[in-house]
Amino acid sequence: MKSFRLFLLILFSVSGSFAQNTLHPSSNLYEYPKDPLVAQKLEHWRDQKFGMIIHWGLYAVPGIIESWSICNEDWITRDSSSRYDDYKKWYWGLSEKFNPTKFNPDQWAQAAKNAGMKYVVFTTKHHDGFNMFDTQFSDFKISNGPFKENPKADVAKFVFDAFRKQNMMIGAYYSKPDWHSQYFWWDLYATPNRNVNYDIRKHPWRWNQFINYTHKQIDELTSKYGNVDILWLDGGWVRPRSTVTDEVLAWGAPIPDFDQEINMSKLAEKARKNQPGILIVDRTVHGEFENYRTPEQAVPKGMSHDPWESCITLGGAWGYVPNDQFKTSESVIHLLVEIVAKGGNLLLGVGPTAEGLLLDEQIKKLEEIGNWLKINGEGIYETRAIDNFKYNSTYFTASKDGKQIYAIQLLGKENQLTETVQWEGNEPAKNSKIYILGEEKPLKWEIKDGKVTIKLPIKIGQTLASQPAVVFKYSVN
Repeated sequence: MKSFRLFLLILFSVSGSFAQNTLHPSSNLYEYPKDPLVAQKLEHWRDQKFGMIIHWGLYAVPGIIESWSICNEDWITRDSSSRYDDYKKWYWGLSEKFNPTKFNPDQWAQAAKNAGMKYVVFTTKHHDGFNMFDTQFSDFKISNGPFKENPKADVAKFVFDAFRKQNMMIGAYYSKPDWHSQYFWWDLYATPNRNVNYDIRKHPWRWNQFINYTHKQIDELTSKYGNVDILWLDGGWVRPRSTVTDEVLAWGAPIPDFDQEINMSKLAEKARKNQPGILIVDRTVHGEFENYRTPEQAVPKGMSHDPWESCITLGGAWGYVPNDQFKTSESVIHLLVEIVAKGGNLLLGVGPTAEGLLLDEQIKKLEEIGNWLKINGEGIYETRAIDNFKYNSTYFTASKDGKQIYAIQLLGKENQLTETVQWEGNEPAKNSKIYILGEEKPLKWEIKDGKVTIKLPIKIGQTLASQPAVVFKYSVN
């Protein structure tokens, strides 16, 4: 086990660099949903702006990167004294130790609410195939180990219920690849990379079994767990070969010469029969089943009127790892402002411990974010992007009817609040009043040298100087 512990430290050290290479580029292939119920839910989702993605599974027990440690690819570093097969057996064996007796989804949901979050995406199954719900189609699940007799053994149910109590949209993360399934990684062959490890053209029966298995699990998640708003499908390398574009090849992930088709049309039809209007996010597989884009651990350079969401971790890893370094609340607020001004949502990643709790530090940072949003959320929620979305350190959003503009000036060490605030473009209407959110009195302003120029009262400037951002509101027509 000493070699394994060394491996864990090495693996965690490379996880951050891997994350930086997983941005999914934008393209012109987005298709707005034709189903009116899906379109309606999509616009409602776009209003929410801020959500939580929770990675929780076997990997929380030793505190390592989620699933990827059992994938045999060049970027993964292991201790040279450990055999790959032995490592996989050790990893699978964590299912016999995962006993989160302090599992408290109400704590998670309350922390999300306090942060100002409006929706959740929970990992019902990651690439390692370990199910965090009581599926009837696999014994490799949280409800079949030492946690079996716990009243909350069907973990996903209690997570979804806790977040519903806080009036949040519910998202089910589901990995299309399943490295534990004999229908995906067949023990007859080695597992050289993330893909199915046999030629499905030569073994069509086995692949069809995998398709059936996937469809049955999606049917469970969309029929037995109450209202589900989002089906968030990860593992974009499981895709038809015809959908592989140059941008996909540029990511460097191995792509087989044959289709890894799972009949998305039928899967989506069944999911939407169970959950009319459910959003389906077939990540990176552009087309009718990618209802919104999901760039990972990065923010696109430009603005887009198409729906998208940056999924970014609060710390350095998606799941729990010991001694993780968390972002400041100021940096998260700055990310949120930039993303919303560019037309997206922020899905912030947190990982509970193996016991089933969020750390006090995570909770504190989430609360700090929420305190800012309590005052300034009007400039974030239910807004839309405008073409002229930025001037220096000031970002702009607009109300959905386009009548109100919010100028959000980021503050910090490099951007101090001064007595005079200026920006170009997005000029207020002639008789408009400019307010600072949280303040009652309008500010004096003028157009000077082609710039909107505001003179801040000294007391207000001193009060707001320590804030991560300040929001100005005004009418444009």
